[in-house]
Amino acid sequence: MATKHSRSFPEVLETTLIVGLLLGILLIAQRYDLTLYKIGLSILVVSTILQIAVGNLAKDASVARSLRFIAVVLLIVAAIFSLGIFLVPTFASFGH
Repeated sequence: MATKHSRSFPEVLETTLIVGLLLGILLIAQRYDLTLYKIGLSILVVSTILQIAVGNLAKDASVARSLRFIAVVLLIVAAIFSLGIFLVPTFASFGH
């Protein structure tokens, strides 16, 4: 008799993010409602940033370990974005 394979938290999260990415793309592709476009863009950005962390999770990671890893990766991404924003005026002044 075949056993039912239960999916791990990272696998479920990855599937959810893929659905989010597809939904975001579909909402951006529609041309009738600007509000839906904005919602789609938000979903796409959030799903993409979360996919950076979730794509690097071990497939057998527990929920707690997964959430800790995602938090650390999101902090690193936020630090890099912040550093980039902070350094833009410095780099822009090099051209003058």
